[in-house]
Amino acid sequence: MNQSIRFLMCAPDHYEVDYVINPWMEGNIHKSSRDNAVAQWQGLYYILKENAIVDLVPPQKGWPDMVFTANAGLVLEKNVVLSRFLHKERQGEEPYFKQWFEENGFTVYELPPDLPFEGAGDALLDREGRWLWAGYGFRTELDSHPLIAKWLDIEVLSLRLIDERFYHLDTCFCPLTGGYLLYYPAAFDAYSNRLIEMRIPPEKRIVVAEADAVNFACNAVNIGQTIVMNKISEGLKSAIKDAGFAVEETPLTEFLKAGGAAKCLTLRVNEPIIPDHHANVTIESKILQLEGHLLDAGIMNKALDIVIGSGGSFKVLNFNLGVERQSTSNAEVRVSAPSHEVMEEIMIQLIDLGAAARPTEVCDVNTNLVTQDGVAPDDFYASTIYPTEVRVNCEWVKVDNQRMDAAIVVKHSSEGITARCTLLRDLKVGDQVMVGVDGIRTVRQAESREQRNSSQEFSFMGAGVSSERRVELTVEQIAWELRQIRDQGGKVVVTAGPVVIHTGGAQHLSRLIREGYVHTLLGGNAIAVHDIEQAIMGTSLGVDMQKGIPVRGGHRHHLKIINLIRSCGSIANAVEKGVLTKGIMYECVKNNVPFSLAGSIRDDGPLPDTEMDLVKAQEDYARHIAGADMILMLSSMLHSIGVGNMTPAGVKMVCVDINPAVVTKLSDRGSVESVGVVTDVGLFLSLLVQQLDKLTRPLVHK
Repeated sequence: MNQSIRFLMCAPDHYEVDYVINPWMEGNIHKSSRDNAVAQWQGLYYILKENAIVDLVPPQKGWPDMVFTANAGLVLEKNVVLSRFLHKERQGEEPYFKQWFEENGFTVYELPPDLPFEGAGDALLDREGRWLWAGYGFRTELDSHPLIAKWLDIEVLSLRLIDERFYHLDTCFCPLTGGYLLYYPAAFDAYSNRLIEMRIPPEKRIVVAEADAVNFACNAVNIGQTIVMNKISEGLKSAIKDAGFAVEETPLTEFLKAGGAAKCLTLRVNEPIIPDHHANVTIESKILQLEGHLLDAGIMNKALDIVIGSGGSFKVLNFNLGVERQSTSNAEVRVSAPSHEVMEEIMIQLIDLGAAARPTEVCDVNTNLVTQDGVAPDDFYASTIYPTEVRVNCEWVKVDNQRMDAAIVVKHSSEGITARCTLLRDLKVGDQVMVGVDGIRTVRQAESREQRNSSQEFSFMGAGVSSERRVELTVEQIAWELRQIRDQGGKVVVTAGPVVIHTGGAQHLSRLIREGYVHTLLGGNAIAVHDIEQAIMGTSLGVDMQKGIPVRGGHRHHLKIINLIRSCGSIANAVEKGVLTKGIMYECVKNNVPFSLAGSIRDDGPLPDTEMDLVKAQEDYARHIAGADMILMLSSMLHSIGVGNMTPAGVKMVCVDINPAVVTKLSDRGSVESVGVVTDVGLFLSLLVQQLDKLTRPLVHK
């Protein structure tokens, strides 16, 4: 037995599923067996007794969940932060746990009554003593983390839980000896997963699949190189053993009915002294003002939903409700976020709702100098369609030339202070460009009830994507001709629009380029921008290409990409510098496939490679088309029609578009070499790659 490790447990004398406060309790009220629960608890108790010292806190009638001592508090050295339970069904446990801690010589810290925190269920110490992982999202509020960091003098890393089945951190996350981690990534948001990956190297991350996660595989007790847990799969057991740990299984099915297992039933009460630990927390807070028809227009609900949906937390400090139909309301809300990055994502969205920092807290906007013509400073603020004001010399200044997707340039002159929306390409060295989100607000006029009911959100790509019939037979013929042209040293030109990216076709077109089926790429600014956006940020026009849903603040991603490539000087330079490492444009550069990007009046930026002189662009297109054997026109009406008009007869043309009118327009040229395919371009490219794979497979002789 390890005399240096002590656990606190509570016998299940009064354990029962009497109410529902988590998804596991649904359908299990009064369905647990007291005898089985006692036997399973004793099984865990005796295993721990063989490896450590186990103290007991007396169970109390009327508090059936007191058996889950992990939620009693968070212990470090001789200090404990007492839990503040969210649900009234558990709040009565607090004085009994407080009494036990005080009687055993602990200094007890208590959070404000309205600030939930559920102890070591939501706060787990790194087993190497480097930091504290703290969860929030269901039972614990983010605003408790700074106080914990201060009282325990330790760095706190905040992780947001997003799956209600894993309502406590210890249900899906288990730090192990040697810096290892057993966890279920799908229980966390993207920011939290990035934070985990930054702190824990891949070779020490043991990922748990959903089937094991719902059996609470992560709700385990780690003692040295031994892990005590409920039953797990052979695959996970093997992965844990490969990491150097021994697994000791003990059935805890009765406690799963209430949403707990081994870790929930224990609290380590003698966490070792960490020599160099210190208070540190990345949480950022701001006090914001909202004014308008906050309830009637749903502004308050939208604002608070944005905060929570983006991984933040809030507290309404005051709310003054308008008493008449036409009266406006105003509110002050403290918003907290786990990092500066998340706070900026939240603020950008709240600014669009008219929120702003209190005037007393912000006197001037933050600006940085432009050091390269046409390139904004990092973290520049991208304007929206809404009338905007910026804070300069403690006064609100109206922004002129209001438009979407521009930088805001602030100028001081003898005539006064001005602020103006300026396109990236028009920025000049020495311009003062607003960065960050402090000291800015949008001016939203009050709408009538009728207007509010019909108002539209400021967003991109709100509609879904339709699917079309199967086109395997046509694709099979096109694939065969592509293979013939490549093998005979011919030339294939592709003209493509951004729909290729939006429909998931980028990976397939990239492969065609890489494998020598494409010899020239023609397009506009958009396909290059959205291809690079997907390659670097995982989105296209702000839509997550893996999940198919808009990312918060993602409609500004394309501007950030334009700015990034402009700072590199060209797409080729971005590849050379390692900024761009995959995608269609990357493959063009790496495989010496020439491309020509023709600009238009609607282009943002544009990219430095984009030719904005349309006469020159047409000449460049014509030069690239010369000698082509086949032209693939992929969902770009403007560029496809332009290419079609300058392509001589005799060149095979394949026009792929979901819009029949575009296909008809190209096919009506009268050329027998024209093929029209009315379908989703992403589906087409996927089928094309599959057919080419079939053509390259060696024949099997029987």
